[in-house]
Amino acid sequence: MHDGMVDFKAETRAQIMGLPIAEVDPAQPRLFAADAFWPIFERLRAEDPVHFTDSATYGPFWSIALWDDIMAVDSNHQVFSSADGIALSTLEAKAENEKRGTRPSFISMDPPRHDEQRKTVSPVVAPSNLQVMGPLIRERAGKILDSLPIGVEFDWVEHVSKDLTAMTLATLFDFPQEDRGLLPYWSDVMTNSPGHGPVESWEQKREVLDQMVGRFVGLWNERVNAPPGGDLISMLAHGQSTRNMERAEYAGNLGLLIIGGNDTTRNTISGSVYALNKHPGEYAKLKADPSLIPSMVSETIRWQTPLTHMMRTATQDFELRGKTIRKGDRVVMWYVSGNRDASAVHDPETYCIDRERPRHHMSFGFGIHRCVGNRLAELQLTIIWEEIMKRFPTIELAGEPTRTHSIFIKGYETLPVVIPTRT
Repeated sequence: MHDGMVDFKAETRAQIMGLPIAEVDPAQPRLFAADAFWPIFERLRAEDPVHFTDSATYGPFWSIALWDDIMAVDSNHQVFSSADGIALSTLEAKAENEKRGTRPSFISMDPPRHDEQRKTVSPVVAPSNLQVMGPLIRERAGKILDSLPIGVEFDWVEHVSKDLTAMTLATLFDFPQEDRGLLPYWSDVMTNSPGHGPVESWEQKREVLDQMVGRFVGLWNERVNAPPGGDLISMLAHGQSTRNMERAEYAGNLGLLIIGGNDTTRNTISGSVYALNKHPGEYAKLKADPSLIPSMVSETIRWQTPLTHMMRTATQDFELRGKTIRKGDRVVMWYVSGNRDASAVHDPETYCIDRERPRHHMSFGFGIHRCVGNRLAELQLTIIWEEIMKRFPTIELAGEPTRTHSIFIKGYETLPVVIPTRT
């Protein structure tokens, strides 16, 4: 890490630690982009785990910082509803959404509609289908890894993380593989504010997303008139609870499936290379015993926490740790903080690939909205590392990553690496 970044992190820590607790604001994308946000949650966990912020950028919201409280909110969908969105958005983004109309998806629904729509798409990630997909993912992972340069610096995000997840996502949608690069591109457009990521203005963002929806409406029209198939579009087009969806609802569900199918896996693939390089003792353990790969995958999903938070809206007044959350208040469950809560995770700051309970993390959420594709994410990560270990004695960082400018996606824009040699 270069000296300027070390200085910035040290200055940021000093600033955060010096603030009155009431002024501590977790919703600062620039701190997430600099990986300098951690002291905020250290303070919230210790001093104010149910914390109110009235942000000039995001408006008023509550932050939930401890594991048990996050569980309590996440598993109580009667009081904490997803219907008003699942990510904390800026006031500007909120105004923009109101202008163009919202795009609801099943993750931002409550039962019974949530349950019906989730049930429609869940067969695509059922164990039987994952067994079928496993060999295909392995073949593709092998081809990607075999095409990588040796002894030359390249961007791991672009050449590995994005490509493998785009291939898998294209298969789930039965989307043309030659156009698969559009899927991570659309995901980035959806999850980044204008000026960060691929688009510069709200107008450009609208145009790109309208093109995305137009492309998928074309696929819907093809599949609705064909016999039911095993891909996500066909399942939605023929599903009893989804076949009469409005265009906006279809668009919302597409957004959910593209972001959900892309970001978690893509950023954890990158995060695993980064984490193992930053913890060479753990990398040595993995090389000595490749059977630790599944455990390493789960530990990286905890350590990375690819989605920093989920938001809910209170449907009634509710008391938590002596604070009264009012009906209509937005409540942000910071998974990235819960995964570092020492009361729930032993020695949480340590990256340890042979933990006793590696799957004990909250990166996939809890309750009715628990990530539907969690097993597929684990499968892709396990396979890519099994194939890496067959080919490369080591993958080395060639510099620090560029991180996503977002309080929602905790990810990597670039990760420079060198592979010194093949096995």
